[in-house]
Amino acid sequence: MTATIITVDGPSGVGKGTLCQALTKQFGFHLLDSGAIYRILGLAAWQHQLDFNNEEALAQLAQKIQIHFIPDENGVRTLLDQQDVSDTIRTQQVADYASKIAVFPQVRAALLQKQRDFAIAPGLIADGRDMGTIVFPQANIKFFLDATAEERAKRRLKQLQEKGINGNFAQILSEIQERDYRDRNRAVAPLVPADDAILLDSSSLSINEVFALALQHIRQRLPHLG
Repeated sequence: MTATIITVDGPSGVGKGTLCQALTKQFGFHLLDSGAIYRILGLAAWQHQLDFNNEEALAQLAQKIQIHFIPDENGVRTLLDQQDVSDTIRTQQVADYASKIAVFPQVRAALLQKQRDFAIAPGLIADGRDMGTIVFPQANIKFFLDATAEERAKRRLKQLQEKGINGNFAQILSEIQERDYRDRNRAVAPLVPADDAILLDSSSLSINEVFALALQHIRQRLPHLG
């Protein structure tokens, strides 16, 4: 049975994660949160006390570790060799580990294959920035989800306020714009829509409206999914 692959790319703050979780639940597919992959390997390298400059050892570890993403009512649980690391990989320390290992070609090649290994029957929902362009260019359907920087800054500010954290809108907006520029202009795997991607703008849409729109496109392209 061949795996159906649906990719959802786009910048941060557009609702990719929420959409992918909803699609995963809708179709009973597997889920790949590609943004977590490098963080997971960084954490594993620290747990194994590897030298972060040892490219070969890091690449070998990338091939060995087992990674699973399990959607539940609270979002997605991330498992590293059956250990729940959902919260741990979101710390700044692990983010620093990830940035150190991401520079090595052997590591990037190993993690590319690791991501492609998620494409197993019945299907995969892949969340990321280069899923449709680099990782799964053969995907059955490719979405590129976007929203204005201003709208994403509003959403981020609201998230912080709901957690009791004061945020500065102008600063958040500036950080989003700077990250967008880096992501869209980097030499390796820049953040761009695949040539055959379906563009979805969530600026003025609720997540339910985005989900309904994505479902409409999927059912048109892949009627067997119902």
